[in-house]
Amino acid sequence: MTRFLLLAGAVAIPAALLLSGARPGRAEEAPRLVPAAMSMPAEGSGLQRITVSGGCFWGVQGVFEHVKGVRRAVSGYTGGAADTAQYETVSTGSTGHAESVQITYDPKQISLGRLMQVFFSVALDPTERDAQGPDSGTQYRSEIWTSTPAQAEAARAYIARLDAAHVFDAPIATRVDPLHGFYPAEGYHQDYLAHNPDAPYIAINDMPKVEALRRLFPQDYVAAPVLTTASAGAPAGASAGAPPGPA
Repeated sequence: MTRFLLLAGAVAIPAALLLSGARPGRAEEAPRLVPAAMSMPAEGSGLQRITVSGGCFWGVQGVFEHVKGVRRAVSGYTGGAADTAQYETVSTGSTGHAESVQITYDPKQISLGRLMQVFFSVALDPTERDAQGPDSGTQYRSEIWTSTPAQAEAARAYIARLDAAHVFDAPIATRVDPLHGFYPAEGYHQDYLAHNPDAPYIAINDMPKVEALRRLFPQDYVAAPVLTTASAGAPAGASAGAPPGPA
């Protein structure tokens, strides 16, 4: 709920911390171009999916909507049961869900390895365990949700490589777990960054991520975001965990 309090100007955090996007008591990792993934599992010729969690889904969705080859990025909930996949319930931190983004992409245009590189470079601070920016709680944890053992092995190997290279100032806290269901969030959450770029929470915490994407990945950045208009009205309990069919 922190982001709605910030929109209302009711968060008691010093202005300097708000402007930096940092949480009190911790120095945030600045966006940086992390090393590319050495290898990822072979991908089919049709559209593929990967689901990631990295704090508030507004910013994660907003980043990947600007990545070339991404056909759709949907905000939702992962890690809990279907009957608790509603924002008010997830926000209590008691459901097991994490705010997540399910990314549908064309492997002919962008690889899973590059998506992972974008994720760790600009979408979040992966050294944070159950928090990102001004938000804290298990629903804001960092996690990669995989659909095959090979995908899980590759994700863990990539994290281990980044840790071994000391790319970040602290160990990576990102978890890797199998995907057992993804539940699209309420329509008002979809494309929130694109529709509200000047909202204080977005301007402070998330627009800098999109700018970092443009700066660090110019070959993969697209100025016009791909929006999820078709999914905006999807009920929160609708599962979308299965890969889509061929393009």
